[in-house]
Amino acid sequence: MSHSVEQRWQRAQAYLERREPAPARAQLEVLRAQAPQDVRTHLLASQIAWRDDHVREAARHALEAFRFVPDDPGLLCKTVEALLQVGEVVAARACLARPPLAAATTTALCVRLADYTQQLNENVASLAWLERAIAAGANDPETRFHYGAQLYFHGRFEDADAALEECLRTMPQHGRAAFTRAALRTQTPESNHLAELETGLARVAKGSIDHAALEFARYKELEDLGRDDSAWNALATANAVMHARNPFDVDAQIAFLDRLIGASEVPWSRKSSAEPEGPQPIFILGLPRSGTTVLERMLGNHSRVESAGELPDFGAQLQWWADTRRARSDEFIVRLATLDFSELGRRYLVQTQWRARGKSFYIDKQPPNWEVAGLIHTALPQARILHLVRDPMGVCFSNWRVFFGDKYKYSYDLVSLASYHQAHRRIMAHWHRLMPGAILDVPYAELVRDPEAAMRKVFAFCGLEWEPGCADMRNNPVPTMTPSAAEVRGQMDTSMSARWRHYATELAPLGAMLASGSTDA
Repeated sequence: MSHSVEQRWQRAQAYLERREPAPARAQLEVLRAQAPQDVRTHLLASQIAWRDDHVREAARHALEAFRFVPDDPGLLCKTVEALLQVGEVVAARACLARPPLAAATTTALCVRLADYTQQLNENVASLAWLERAIAAGANDPETRFHYGAQLYFHGRFEDADAALEECLRTMPQHGRAAFTRAALRTQTPESNHLAELETGLARVAKGSIDHAALEFARYKELEDLGRDDSAWNALATANAVMHARNPFDVDAQIAFLDRLIGASEVPWSRKSSAEPEGPQPIFILGLPRSGTTVLERMLGNHSRVESAGELPDFGAQLQWWADTRRARSDEFIVRLATLDFSELGRRYLVQTQWRARGKSFYIDKQPPNWEVAGLIHTALPQARILHLVRDPMGVCFSNWRVFFGDKYKYSYDLVSLASYHQAHRRIMAHWHRLMPGAILDVPYAELVRDPEAAMRKVFAFCGLEWEPGCADMRNNPVPTMTPSAAEVRGQMDTSMSARWRHYATELAPLGAMLASGSTDA
């Protein structure tokens, strides 16, 4: 009995979901013979190549799927997913502009499109899709949470509060909603959510991500109320849950970074000599919570600069060139010696220059790019690189007190946090020695104390003329998809860096670890 292309595609998807690659590959071979140019054949080939860690092959088939995809919403969505996975952003946006998606009205499809556009950091479009989904009848807690989160990113805090309250009314154990709600404002004895958080904690699955998020929310609200002892207990519990969920081998991470900086001497003589045309990136990097969002919003106030958000594109193009998703592997390090850095820079620009939206520069604010700052400068020597520097206790505690989800796994354990911070300082010192003058250190303390003086230095480094008002981050209306979305829309809080002192006794071991290795070697 013969099977249709659709039947074989569905069967292969079921195999992949059950993690049975061999029969999925068998279906692919039949599809290649039966329908070599069918979009489903290329999508399946891309999925299997990605699982097998053949990034270039996965990208090639995703682009072939893009060539052949018909005006079918389901297949268009699958093609968008394949393209986003391999870093083919321009083709993904073209798919999203196709009429069956652009005119979507069903709730499920609108929610999917909201997710895709958020992955692209197109938050205005993501919010519009969520509004369309809700207008069409979507009212489940998860959609309400994502709607509230987008409103939060846009600075519409009252609307965000209403959406998050609606989510939590039917699902009080939704910790991510509770954490976002807690960030909207400073809680008071007369108006807080501690009782509701206790209800959520009684219902939540212990050890889950929502359990951790509820404890992070409880910590924030208790701290607002000045109940520091109870706040610390909630914070310690939250971090313990996340650390258990996300074990982090900090020694392995540091060993990889040491191999990376050792290998960076090899390609240095192959620095790109291309003279790229069109808008150029300005990279903002550093540890999370070091002030990268503050700097982004001040710099993004300039009339010639567009804020593009936290972009995965440089890492995605590195994966393509190394032909491996295992970017922290020895294989990746070996392949650095053969990379064509001019082509790497070109591919990065092809996928990102649209983000400038008619301006001369666009900001790529991806904090972990500090790990590959030397590779960025090799591939894009014309790009400006700004590095945020914040006092060790201030930045480490700011990492410890924030819920990052499953990102930044080092931040949930104080020993890992201290070791990672020390590695960051040492490796940034290496990049400065290797490429003097290529990176501007921007002290967070200066941004807080004298924003205009600090930004004049930044503008001069970037080749931008001074424009009045740029140093006031409140002037920037662009959505910001970070935990500090509320903080950066208010008056600069000079007390933030000293918040760790509330817990000086509990944090004494962290301070000792930082002091023991805080000098650059």
